[in-house]
Amino acid sequence: MQVNQTLHSRTYPQPRAMLELIKPVTWFPPMWAYLCGVISVGVSPWGAWPMVLLGVLLAGPVVCGMSQAANDWCDRFVDAVNEPNRPIPSGRIPGRWGLWIALAMSVLSLAMGWLLGPWGFAATVVGVLAAWAYSAEPVRLKRSGWWGPGLVGLCYEGLPWFTGAAILSAGVPSFPVVTMALLYAFGAHGIMTLNDFKALEGDRQHGVRSLPVVLGPDVAARVACTVMGMAQLLVIAMLLIWGKPIHAGIVTLLLLGQVIAMKTLLSDPKGRAPWYQGVGILMYVSGMMVTAFALRTMEVAL
Repeated sequence: MQVNQTLHSRTYPQPRAMLELIKPVTWFPPMWAYLCGVISVGVSPWGAWPMVLLGVLLAGPVVCGMSQAANDWCDRFVDAVNEPNRPIPSGRIPGRWGLWIALAMSVLSLAMGWLLGPWGFAATVVGVLAAWAYSAEPVRLKRSGWWGPGLVGLCYEGLPWFTGAAILSAGVPSFPVVTMALLYAFGAHGIMTLNDFKALEGDRQHGVRSLPVVLGPDVAARVACTVMGMAQLLVIAMLLIWGKPIHAGIVTLLLLGQVIAMKTLLSDPKGRAPWYQGVGILMYVSGMMVTAFALRTMEVAL
C-alpha cells in the first residue's frame, strides 16, 4: 500500500503533527525510570537538580521523542496500513521531513548527553544507536518479536535507570541497583509485546515478526504476562534477600493486582491490550519506584 499522496502536496509539516510525531504519551516510562535511578543511589538530588532535570528532559522528550520520530519514518509504509492518520502517512508531515526531524533530534540528544558528563554521554550514544538499530534497515531489530521488544525494554527502563544512578553517584552504580534496573528492563519486554498488538495487520503484511504475528494473540499475551510476572517475582525475592520485607510486600501486592488485570487481558488479548497498558502497567511502574526507595535505604546504610 502506498503512503498517502498528500505527502507531496504539502511543503512544511504542521506544528501539531510534529508534536504528534514525537508522541508525548511515550515519554513517561524513560523519564520515570531515570528518576528511579536517581532515587535508588541514596545520594540527595537537591544539590544536583540541574543534572536531574536535564536528564529527565533528555530521557523523555528528546531521546524518546527522537526514537518515535525515527520509528515513524522507518515504519511509514506499515503505518499506512495500520494507522493511515498518523503524521507521515497522512501527509501532515510531508516529504522527508520525518527523517530530518529524527536526525536533528539525534544530534540534539548527543549534545545534551555531552552536558551530563561521561556516563550521561555514553548512555545517550547507546540510546541513539539503539533507536536507529530498532527501526532502520538493514538492522531493523523490530522485525524480531524477541530482540525488538528486548531492546526497547532495555532502553525504556534499564538504560535510563542506570544513567540516573550513574550520574548521581558519579560512577558505576552498585550491584543491587544494576540488578533491579536489568530485571525491570527484562519485564518491560512483556510490555512492549503488548504494544505490538495494535500493529498486528500491518506487521503481517510487511514481514515484521512480532510475537503477536508469530505466536498469535493468545500465546503472545501469555508470554508477555509471564515475562512481566517473572521479572517482578525475582525483584521480590531479591528484596527479601536484602532485608527489605516491607518493600517486597508492597511490590507483591502490586503484582497481585496485575495478575487480576492479566486475567481480564487474557480473555480478549487483542481487544484488551490497550486497557491493560493503562491499568496493569501503572502498577508495574509503581513497583519500580517502591524498589528504588528500597535500594536508596540500602545505599544510605552502606
